[in-house]
Amino acid sequence: MKLVTYRRGVESRARVGVIVDDLCVDVARLGAACGEEMPDTMLGLIDAGRPGLGTLRACLDEVGADLPVGCATALANVTLLAPIPRPRKNIFGIGLNYLDHVTESAQALDTSADLPRQPVIFSKPPTAVIGPGEPIPHDAEITQQLDWEVELAAIIGTTARRVDRADALGHVFGYSVMIDVSARDNRRAGQWIVSKGMDGYAPFGPCIVTADEIPDPQVLDLWLSVNGVEKQRSNTARMLFKVDELIADISRVITLEPGDIIATGTPEGVGAGRNPQEWMWPGDVVVATVQGIGTLRHPVVNVTQA
Repeated sequence: MKLVTYRRGVESRARVGVIVDDLCVDVARLGAACGEEMPDTMLGLIDAGRPGLGTLRACLDEVGADLPVGCATALANVTLLAPIPRPRKNIFGIGLNYLDHVTESAQALDTSADLPRQPVIFSKPPTAVIGPGEPIPHDAEITQQLDWEVELAAIIGTTARRVDRADALGHVFGYSVMIDVSARDNRRAGQWIVSKGMDGYAPFGPCIVTADEIPDPQVLDLWLSVNGVEKQRSNTARMLFKVDELIADISRVITLEPGDIIATGTPEGVGAGRNPQEWMWPGDVVVATVQGIGTLRHPVVNVTQA
């Protein structure tokens, strides 16, 4: 299933929906029509776990093509928000997780040319998240090196504490797309959170595809373009640390909880790695896609316009 957080009107409250063809079906309203109590937020649906998803599937099967009145809205008539508009805690970011990106980073960003022996982990605050189509802010007083990174995001569905790699994917609720925006000139004494954690630096969406539809997250193409020119293209098979390894590693030291997000790293082709280097500027449009999930499209705007 493709799950979204959406709003029907400018002033209406955000709700969780499921995409059916070209319709956005409201999860809670569909449940009520079927005599079931269902959550009206994405975090609520994640907390409901497999039983909640099972009930949602049963309701969809029950109504079939005859969706109850008031349950569905044309997808073109809703505004999609970030699937989890306000994560409960920081997003786990993974650095240097594709072979060729390690090489280009060593050449351009003074990172080590040696392959990491363990995942390189940083974080992005909840306030960094923006939804589909929202502007990526560019503050020229803060950065002259605003960079792009397309990433597969894994969303945790059940608590993971010291899990084995063999069991790790069983803790995944679903997958989404994230653009890890980075101000390369704002790394501070080797620390990345300012560089990567500013407001608007985590475009996220357009949906969460449930894990049952992506049994193997290591076979997905992903790519990114700026102003229609392709900059990145790779496949998640080229990750140094696979999704199950990341979950096992993080959960050894930090408990992963329902709704937690892991941005699993980016392939080669970032602006910092190009010769000459390229950066994002106001007026640019960035488009990022992960196969089988969806596409994010974001304008870059001057911070005074964001």
